[in-house]
Amino acid sequence: MDLDAVAAIRDERVDWRFKGLPSDVFGATIGDVAGRRLDLFADGFVGPLVVLDAAALEHNLATMARWCADRGVLLAPHGKTTMAPQLFVRQLEHGAWGITAANTSQLRVYRAFGVRRVVLANQLVDPAGLRWLAAELAADDTFEFTCWADSVAGVARMTEALGTVARPVDVLVELGAPGGRTGARDLATALDVARAVVAAPTLRLVGVGGYEGALAHDASAAAQSVVDGYLTALRELAIALGGMVEVDEPIVTAGGSAYFDQVAARLTETWPFPVRPVLRSGAYITHDDGFYRGVSPFSRMSGAEPFRPALRAWAQVTSRPQQDLALLTLGKRDASFDEGLPEPQVVRGRDGVERPLRAEVTALNDQHAFMRLSGDEVEVGDWVGLGLSHPCTVFDKWPLIPVVDGTTVVDLVRTYF
Repeated sequence: MDLDAVAAIRDERVDWRFKGLPSDVFGATIGDVAGRRLDLFADGFVGPLVVLDAAALEHNLATMARWCADRGVLLAPHGKTTMAPQLFVRQLEHGAWGITAANTSQLRVYRAFGVRRVVLANQLVDPAGLRWLAAELAADDTFEFTCWADSVAGVARMTEALGTVARPVDVLVELGAPGGRTGARDLATALDVARAVVAAPTLRLVGVGGYEGALAHDASAAAQSVVDGYLTALRELAIALGGMVEVDEPIVTAGGSAYFDQVAARLTETWPFPVRPVLRSGAYITHDDGFYRGVSPFSRMSGAEPFRPALRAWAQVTSRPQQDLALLTLGKRDASFDEGLPEPQVVRGRDGVERPLRAEVTALNDQHAFMRLSGDEVEVGDWVGLGLSHPCTVFDKWPLIPVVDGTTVVDLVRTYF
């Protein structure tokens, strides 16, 4: 990455655009604010606020890096989880092979910060995007890029848009499955796509890719069996391509954040030729207090060191209109809700003491959380700390996120959505 571009993030001025921050830091740079070591509750932060736990981030980064190295798989984490170049740097420092993107706009952010190896886990058929990509490849011979194709028609659109190129665009044939998302639905179709790629002078066939997470949604034996069947088909496609692939060591990639153990096991079985097995798991960096807590392989493995939830939301009790109800200053504009509602974990009273909290968020409006109570656990003005589920729909709501050690802000992470 371009470390100078990443360092320049800290030169941006803080102002009213960045919700939750103290008003008396407006005009200071991000780096200056990070260096002040402000306290979340003593120095003017306003709720709601989402923060990242520094120790949990480091633990997750190191744990995933160690696990991948032990199993001989490469990691190209999905950057769409955070869209935070500062965190990309840390993932790469912990041995990540590249960074995964989902669309051209994300790719442009990556390139603005000098990411050199990108897997676009999607088809790229937009003419404007392809022309821009061709210019990037021509301008920087260190830039390594790979995207997917799942139809002969898609290959034709790519070929038409690219015209004459300085370097061919590397392509993985994507295998899908009935009921899944994108991807060729059977081996014969996938092989037709591969032949079309090989025949295109502007493209180069470099392997196969896919995504198992769209086929299952829990940790049941039935879900894991579906995933295993899909991975078997992915291996069959990679082997069937054989000599068609135009590189010595084809890429075989799959792996979201729920079944990456099965992916790693299948991708590291014996192959008839050398391959590069690549996982694309992204949510590991923060883990969560909901969906991924329930399905993460590390939560299912006996004796495994689990990831730690690194995200927490803080919101104040703004109303107690009923004995069994409190309203919090947190809503759909602030927290994820697509894979589970926020989880109340602690309450911090006016005395500054944090206590465990047994309560439940039952609904979110745009700016309010409905929290069901059993007694007098909270008062108006108290702060409630909440765990969050599915980090991918949290980061996009926060352009600047404090990183904390306890309640002390030790850094600030800028996101670009």
